[in-house]
Amino acid sequence: MTQRILGIDPGLATLGFGILTCQPPPAAVQLLDFGVITTPAKQAIGDRLCILYDDLHTLLQHWQPDLVAIEKFFFYRMGNTILVAQARGVLMLVLAQQQVPYVEFTPAQVKQALTGYGSAQKYEVQQAVAQELNLETIPKPDDAADALALALTAWFQSESAP
Repeated sequence: MTQRILGIDPGLATLGFGILTCQPPPAAVQLLDFGVITTPAKQAIGDRLCILYDDLHTLLQHWQPDLVAIEKFFFYRMGNTILVAQARGVLMLVLAQQQVPYVEFTPAQVKQALTGYGSAQKYEVQQAVAQELNLETIPKPDDAADALALALTAWFQSESAP
């Protein structure tokens, strides 16, 4: 069954996204789009969260994913943790409003799914993303590559599910 999967790497300054159409082999995976949503650092946090809210609604309405894959929250530097949590809260709200199902993966789960090694380096994961999607170069910026890795992980998980 064909499935449209949106990967999202949450962040307040930069939120990465990547959208794939996935079909059982031999058709496999097709890259539809990837990129980032950015918010201006000098704007008030509430205004930045509103930008994320509006842009996420637009992204979901445009692509109408069947599933969203999100990076499971873990602690960064303390100052960044709260901002990422706030951005993630907006994302969860938008998904609930649009009734889009989601799955969450830790960075180690994504690394394991794409490289076979849960402690792989970021560059190894990015190379695996490029290889899986038959891209000549690694997707940029890193947040978009991470989002594509999340979408691929969701697809691999659904393919291995009984």
